[in-house]
Amino acid sequence: MNARRLATAAPLATALLITSLVGCNPGAADSEGDSKPSTTATVSASASGTASAAPGAPAGGNDLSLTQAIAKIPDGTEERTGYERDSFRLWVDADKDGCDTRKEVLLAEAVKAPEEGARCALAGGEWLSYYDEVTVDAATKLDIDHVVPLAEAWDSGASKWDADRRERYANDLDADRSLVAVTARTNRQKADRDPAEWLPPAASAQCTYGADWVATKLRWKLTADKKERTALEKLAKDCSDTVVKYDIAP
Repeated sequence: MNARRLATAAPLATALLITSLVGCNPGAADSEGDSKPSTTATVSASASGTASAAPGAPAGGNDLSLTQAIAKIPDGTEERTGYERDSFRLWVDADKDGCDTRKEVLLAEAVKAPEEGARCALAGGEWLSYYDEVTVDAATKLDIDHVVPLAEAWDSGASKWDADRRERYANDLDADRSLVAVTARTNRQKADRDPAEWLPPAASAQCTYGADWVATKLRWKLTADKKERTALEKLAKDCSDTVVKYDIAP
């Protein structure tokens, strides 16, 4: 398994442990009618992976509020000319350990570890799809979602990249929250839509999703169009405790 993902294995399991302190977090027990984040803790939803809570701690250092992070995304006009999904090579085994990107994400995000067989075949296990707060007990029921879809990435800058950079984007295991295991249903409902057109159905997921989206855009220096930015800014008003961290992709 990718060493980076081993070090940050099961971030959603960690998130479950802090839901009593933090609102707007994957797996939070709040009803979908209550999307207000907690005022007692800071949520850190980062492009490099983990969600953490520090009760009463203000954002500091390189941490940005969601509003501040949105403001750092460059303006752009979306252009899909020439897009083909095959422009992004998917599910490579970069570290040659027998587990491709899909399997690496599944292993890292399992809240109950699956059995790993020959050629990284997975059996059993349990996952929490944070988009819809559904617990899943079979890897075959999950899709691996690119938080910022491939088509959206193409529209907002990836069309100018070479094939190697697009492959690294599509298989970005160094940014633990750019790829997430979610129910196939929610992934297909989302398709290639941006936050102006789609947000996770679980209200508890929306602040984290916004932070993951913005962190991914900043990590890869992708742009945002006017409608997307407006939708993100609207979302940020209900996510005042959400903190965004990201590392620029090499």
